[in-house]
Amino acid sequence: MSIGNLPEDGNSPEDDRPSIGRALQQARISAGLTVDEVSSSTRVRTPIVRGIEQDDFSRCGGDVYARGHIRVLARAVGLDPESLIAQFDADHGGRPAPTAPAPLFEAERIRPEPRRPNWTAAMVAAIVAVVGFVGFTLFRGGDGDGSSVAEDPASPKPSASAPTNTAAPSKPATPHKPDPSDSAIAGVPADKVTVKLTAEGGQSWISAQDHNGRLIQEGVLREGDSKTFSDSRRIDLVLGNAGAIKLFVNGKEVKNVGTSGAVQRLSYTKGDPEAG
Repeated sequence: MSIGNLPEDGNSPEDDRPSIGRALQQARISAGLTVDEVSSSTRVRTPIVRGIEQDDFSRCGGDVYARGHIRVLARAVGLDPESLIAQFDADHGGRPAPTAPAPLFEAERIRPEPRRPNWTAAMVAAIVAVVGFVGFTLFRGGDGDGSSVAEDPASPKPSASAPTNTAAPSKPATPHKPDPSDSAIAGVPADKVTVKLTAEGGQSWISAQDHNGRLIQEGVLREGDSKTFSDSRRIDLVLGNAGAIKLFVNGKEVKNVGTSGAVQRLSYTKGDPEAG
């Protein structure tokens, strides 16, 4: 009896498969790519690529971002990303439950509340108008008293309607207030591309590069925080949780940036927002 043909010891084929990092590394080498080349094509930083190939996901910023990096790297080296993500979920306690939408709707209902101080501006404008009208009326009344003393008492009195018609144009008109969106667009330099990110539906990992590929910002944008970036030609973005981001480009809001948990790669230039 040959020892090499002993009955199977119960190990499943999955026990013999390589780890996620080892599989990505072998596929990269087989494709003839370097770590720097993979990093450049996927926009995942070189230290993160090296860490994942060593099965170290601590630099990813959390399981959600680790899944996004695994999916991007797998596609870059020609592997099926879904099988690797399933392996990652099995090794890390499974996929987390999706966030309930109710808190997001609550935030949408509460957000318009800060507009109430506009009543204060309207009240100030009304008070200024009243004070101006009263002052003008008193001034005109003083002139009328002085002229009546010098006139002959027998002469006819001037019509009371004349001062009323003269005083009517004295009311200052309420100044026109520009639309908030027009003010935001007017405040953005026309010779640059300006991008503003606000985390409103949860936190998100973000990355921003200028047109030379220089890294401007990378890290986790916590809920309620905002970041603004500008460049003379182009801004390249990577959003780890696109559904949580409210995005303004050159003073205009970009709708439907992405869904919750989705990784989005976007590029913007001067003028109207256009996804690259």
